[in-house]
Amino acid sequence: MIAEEFDSRTIANMEVALERACKMLPIGAEQHDYRRYIASRIVKCAQRGDSTLGGLTEAGCLAASELRARAKA
Repeated sequence: MIAEEFDSRTIANMEVALERACKMLPIGAEQHDYRRYIASRIVKCAQRGDSTLGGLTEAGCLAASELRARAKA
């Protein structure tokens, strides 16, 4: 479980990063599947040791950009 793997500061940073990344998605695209994909990328970033807000946000925004590119294709 996420709560057992990370400290409260990291979890808070992950939540903020997720919200910031989801704002990059078009209106109506904030579907559960998209949020889950972005969240998984943020979790992987934290598991690699980068728990900074900047690093987590960058990982989330990259995932959101990938989703946008797929939607355009």
